[in-house]
Amino acid sequence: MKKLSEHFTIGELTHSYAAVENGLDNSPSETELAALKRLAVNVLEPLRKCLGAPIIVTSGFRNPAVNRLVGGVAASQHTKGEAADCQTTLGARHLLDILLENKLSFDQAILYDKKNFLHISYRNPSANRMMVLYK
Repeated sequence: MKKLSEHFTIGELTHSYAAVENGLDNSPSETELAALKRLAVNVLEPLRKCLGAPIIVTSGFRNPAVNRLVGGVAASQHTKGEAADCQTTLGARHLLDILLENKLSFDQAILYDKKNFLHISYRNPSANRMMVLYK
C-alpha cells in the first residue's frame, strides 16, 4: 500500500464502506491526492508523533457521490482531500488537546464529542484558519 507519510497510507485515507457497499470508485484525482499528502505530512503524522499512539482515520477523502451517501455537506473538505475524521483509544478530546498544545497547523478541528471523533482539515500554511468548533 502506497504511503502518504510514515504511518498513513492512501488506502486508509480513501477507504469508504459506503463506496464499497454501493459499488462506487472513491479514487482521488492527482490534485486530491496531493491534498491528502499535505494533510498526512503536515497534520496527521506530526499529531501521531506528539500523541505517541496510533490514530484511526474513520473517514478521509470522499468523492461527491460518496459524500452525499454519508450525509456530508456539499462543500465538505473531505471532497477535496483536505480532511479526515480521526479517533484514538485515548479519546477525541485528548486528540484535540494534543493538536492545540503542540501548536500544529490546521484549518479546522471539529470535535464531535458524543460520537468521539475529531474532524481535522488542512489547506496550506497561508490559508489555514486554525478554527476550533465543538459539535
